[in-house]
Amino acid sequence: MSLSRAPRRALLAVGTLAAALALTACSSDSNGKSGGGGGTNFVTNTGGISTVAKGERAATGKLAGETLDGKQLDVGDLKGKVVVLNVWGSWCSPCRAEAPHFAKVSKEYRAKGVEFVGINTRDFDKTKPAEFEADYGITYPSFYDPAGKLILNGFPKGSLIPQGIPSTIVLDKDGKIAARSLMGLDETKLRSMIDPLLAEK
Repeated sequence: MSLSRAPRRALLAVGTLAAALALTACSSDSNGKSGGGGGTNFVTNTGGISTVAKGERAATGKLAGETLDGKQLDVGDLKGKVVVLNVWGSWCSPCRAEAPHFAKVSKEYRAKGVEFVGINTRDFDKTKPAEFEADYGITYPSFYDPAGKLILNGFPKGSLIPQGIPSTIVLDKDGKIAARSLMGLDETKLRSMIDPLLAEK
């Protein structure tokens, strides 16, 4: 295989992901249901939140890179804590609607061993997402992932993967994918994704 083909393949994969996110960005179906049949081991409840039983969860791929403020972050370093991953964009209306809930719950749950990490995507400079975080009081870090490469590589096929913007993925204390929502969340629904994982032994 020539060296020129490998970058083309990577660009094609990233382009395909960007197109998929563009088609599903800032939308969910009216029932709040997500896809996910066909041999998967997760269920979607009527509130649009998919969950996986403890013994059947998949680990994430590598979720590491640069944050909006230019620092390096590796989600793997957060094992032992419940981690809430929120895929968002500053241009996304449901992301703006859910942001105050994320700001509030992230501050309340930090002392309980819960870490929040954003994944900012499809913002092609850092100015607007930085303003978004300041406007909504978001104090937790966000990866800067304008082309969706981190999203593409961080979630294995067949697991609960982000399929739109916003998407929220919650990892258990072992760093495994335990719950997902493909819609904007209020405080109650966000807590409903976190609390069962905090209670796990």
